[in-house]
Amino acid sequence: MCGINGIFHIRTPKEVDAHTLIKMRDVLEHRGPDDNGMFTDKNLGLGHRRLSIIDVTAAGHQPFISPEGRYVMVFNGEIYNYRDFYAELKNSGYNIQTQSDTEVLLALYQIHGLKMLSKLNGMFAFAIWDKVERTLTVARDRMGVKPLYYSWHEGSFYFASEQKALFAAGVPLRISQSGIEEYIFNRFVAGQDTLFENVQKLLPGHSMVISEDGQVKTHTWWNLKTEIQQQATIQKPLDWFRETFDSSVKLRMVSDVPVGVLLSAGLDSSSILASMHHQKFSDIQTYTIGFQEAEHNEAHLAEMLTHKFNYRFNKLELRDEQVYQQLLSATYYQDEPLMHLSEPHLLALSKLAQPNVKVLLSGEGGDELMGGYVRYKPLQFPSLLQAAAVINKLDIFSKKMRYDKLARYASIDNSRDLVLYNGSNIYPKDIAQNFGIHKTPENQYRNEIYRQAQELYPNNLRRQALYFDQHTYLCSLLDRNDRCTMGASIECREPFLDQRLLTGLGSLDDQWLFTGKKGKYILKTSMQQRLPDDILKFRKVGLSTPWGEYLTQNPAFSDEMSSFTNSEIFKWSYFENIKIDKMIAQLRAGDKRMVSYIVPLFMLHIWVKYYVEKFSALAEIV
Repeated sequence: MCGINGIFHIRTPKEVDAHTLIKMRDVLEHRGPDDNGMFTDKNLGLGHRRLSIIDVTAAGHQPFISPEGRYVMVFNGEIYNYRDFYAELKNSGYNIQTQSDTEVLLALYQIHGLKMLSKLNGMFAFAIWDKVERTLTVARDRMGVKPLYYSWHEGSFYFASEQKALFAAGVPLRISQSGIEEYIFNRFVAGQDTLFENVQKLLPGHSMVISEDGQVKTHTWWNLKTEIQQQATIQKPLDWFRETFDSSVKLRMVSDVPVGVLLSAGLDSSSILASMHHQKFSDIQTYTIGFQEAEHNEAHLAEMLTHKFNYRFNKLELRDEQVYQQLLSATYYQDEPLMHLSEPHLLALSKLAQPNVKVLLSGEGGDELMGGYVRYKPLQFPSLLQAAAVINKLDIFSKKMRYDKLARYASIDNSRDLVLYNGSNIYPKDIAQNFGIHKTPENQYRNEIYRQAQELYPNNLRRQALYFDQHTYLCSLLDRNDRCTMGASIECREPFLDQRLLTGLGSLDDQWLFTGKKGKYILKTSMQQRLPDDILKFRKVGLSTPWGEYLTQNPAFSDEMSSFTNSEIFKWSYFENIKIDKMIAQLRAGDKRMVSYIVPLFMLHIWVKYYVEKFSALAEIV
């Protein structure tokens, strides 16, 4: 696991400035504190920060150069099945010199080119320079577990694992108007765009080849819709799932350093721990966040399960000043405003784990693959939402948070928006009423994914929402996991995102996902012999956090809340109709509904004040 970066000057003999390349590289030091390297070839430069996971010796140093010297690669990620290719490489005359998956990856590229991508089981973002063809190739894994950002600036191509490295190289930091709109309505910017102008993501499952003469060829090398359509019928879903899941967990235990588990005590992370125990993995440590508030706390179950399997339990509680300081740190590592609101806690938990493990397994993806969110349930009978909307006009639900949100969601009157805003906390009518903002985002990428979802699952809003989340909301969760764990120099792995599970689950009938009150029927059923009823039947909490209490009762936030009311963001024309003083007064008076409206604005304020101003010399705010 690492941080990578590079500069490619197009159509010019201008040489890459080593100082700029190193500046980009070293702003990513948290991603790779164990080693660093760089390579330049006239108008091309590559940088690398290394976190040693597989082959921790100097043999794994990057940039990695092929034996004959033609290819140079920087690689961020893990190829879990890299040892499976040893025989093929030997038969092709390749003599493996290291124990590193990096060497295997580059060797496969030399033999197969980008066609080798479909052979890989792993998470990755990499760049390969071809000295002969003078081309730079970049690629990203199927689900975008590992990040890759790029910018075209003054005729040159810049790329890096995090946006901050682009700004360190001199790419101007400009906040995008369309990005702000999408952030307010949809909580984050999806697809290839970001919150910044002229900064994009390479999409998951995509590759790009840039030639010295300026030609750019982008290719979709993996498409989930196509893979699901081509998936063979699974004859025994329970047996298939259990075997594939165990295989995925086993692959993600490949490591030359200690491995732990981010354990929330929910079904997903508990199933990972149960699989480890079933496969007789030993010396595992678990890491759990605890809360004083009972409605947010699952730590007692995590501790029970850990001890049941004879593993070592670790718990962390953040209080007062700790929450605030971790919020500021997480904002810096995230590069964009926090939207999951668990980032400070996940970052702190990763820091707790760092002295003991270098790899953490996470249950991310289980909900999006198997229908685990309660917000999917209303989509089963859309006609009933109309009745809820009528009842909402009677103000019956206004004091009950969950029912109030359902009633507001029910006011959406078309299928497309029911899917597009299913993961939002506030909806277009709410935003119009409370923010005075009436124009909705264009959402071109989201609309394209919705179109794919319709074609794959016609007349099935729940499955459409799952497919939609797999390309949007899940990507934001993976960004969160990457930044928070790498902020503590730890690698995060997600067993549910094995491509065999992605395509297989996508092909199964609804009954295997939505049967029962909580969804994830196939997972729950397959784990009945491995997990106690306390886990199988516990009400889902997840990593939820009491932000209403933080903002109104945590002393560490008092000064920031005063600053917030006079924030720079309320000088932007887009927010000119927001009455933030009134909203805060309502929150302090006990109206918890205001949390959903205030928190995204507060996180945007924190980001502008503590992240954007860090690059103030380059910042231009809309």
